[in-house]
Amino acid sequence: MILDLWLNSAQKSKITRETDPAPQRHPRCDCHSDVVKPAASVLAGALVALTAAAGCTSGTTATRTSPTPSFTPTTASTATATPEPSMTSTMAPTGTQPRPTPTHTATQTADAVRVFRSMTEAQRVGQLFMVGASTTGPDAATMSAITTDHVGSVILTGTSYGGVAAIAGISHGLQAATNTAKLFIAADQEGGEVQRLQGPGFDAIPTATQQGAMPPAQLRADARRWGAQLRAAGVNLNLAPVMDTVPAGAPNPPIGAMSRQYGSDPVTVATHGVAFAQGMADAGIDATAKHFPGLGRVADNTDTSAGVTDHVTTRRDAFLVPFAAAVKAGVAFVMMATAYYSRIDPARPAAFSPTIVTGMLRGDLGFRGVVVSDDLGGAAQVAAYAVGARAVDFIAAGGDVVLTVDAGQIPQMSAAVLAAAKADPRFRTRVDAAALRVLRAKQARGLLS
Repeated sequence: MILDLWLNSAQKSKITRETDPAPQRHPRCDCHSDVVKPAASVLAGALVALTAAAGCTSGTTATRTSPTPSFTPTTASTATATPEPSMTSTMAPTGTQPRPTPTHTATQTADAVRVFRSMTEAQRVGQLFMVGASTTGPDAATMSAITTDHVGSVILTGTSYGGVAAIAGISHGLQAATNTAKLFIAADQEGGEVQRLQGPGFDAIPTATQQGAMPPAQLRADARRWGAQLRAAGVNLNLAPVMDTVPAGAPNPPIGAMSRQYGSDPVTVATHGVAFAQGMADAGIDATAKHFPGLGRVADNTDTSAGVTDHVTTRRDAFLVPFAAAVKAGVAFVMMATAYYSRIDPARPAAFSPTIVTGMLRGDLGFRGVVVSDDLGGAAQVAAYAVGARAVDFIAAGGDVVLTVDAGQIPQMSAAVLAAAKADPRFRTRVDAAALRVLRAKQARGLLS
């Protein structure tokens, strides 16, 4: 199969190799210089092969096999690989940083385990949630979620024009409220219409479509600057880049209508999305590849419509190449879409599908980082599901961090996960594994100190 042949040749070209003996696991971060141009040429070859493969299966129900391009980030130092399911955020930033991104070592892994073992089950469950916090200042529900329900991550909601200093004050207050590990503080800082943090100290970031026209090296350098601005504001996680490919001219409300795509072909999206993610990593910010397995072929927005379905994407589709590239590059987080994918799992939204989360993202692509959901709080797509069931179903499918912009839902969600863990030892094992994965990601960003 094209995908398998590609993976074999890509792995042979790596300078640093994963020490995990499992034959299907992919290297998470191999660090050497001058990668962007070779990666682009590799992807160009991939597109030719994909086009030929797609032509052979046109008009049939056979799935198309998609090569996984080999990306490795350019960094100042080589991270030490570990056979544990550790985070993919080991890309050490270059230049002067207040606190460089640590590489993974046995000591750091032990620290994550130590913190995990010191936690109650409720505290571990809290690490599996990301809750909305207003950019004008968190409300009582958000603060209660952090202090009472031990929520481990927040997403800054609403557009702020107050600048870096204003957001830094909010970030500091949120971190001061934690009683376990420090928070992942996330923002949607893509560019264009989706740039939540603006004002003094924040550049006006161009749309992803405009970024897709830049040379990848320039985009990486710009993304490093944008990431440094986030870091100055106390933000350590960017819910970007968008790795969805929107076909040219296709009506696509969630992505294409707002120019959130890097291009209309998987090669351009992969090359530029990875450059953006690498730039963020250079600045010490974890990036998030979204929305797996892609929202570029849907006709409605899952935030505002129910029953949104992709009728095209297959398990080995060409449009998965950007996500595979992001995984190979060492992206730390991947966000799951909530659309249905009728040719993969027609019965469940992607975020609730073990086939898609565990089978495709973890298995086919070899992702070992943190899997976060798209919004499960206010999205119309999941409104028919009971609030608690949304969290349980996502974690059962293989997800790690439940994102809800509605902080008022956290007590219900947390209680449902705790109850399911108490009733089902297998589910409790899944909860504990997810909590440890989140803590290892925090260890990699110095958030357990």
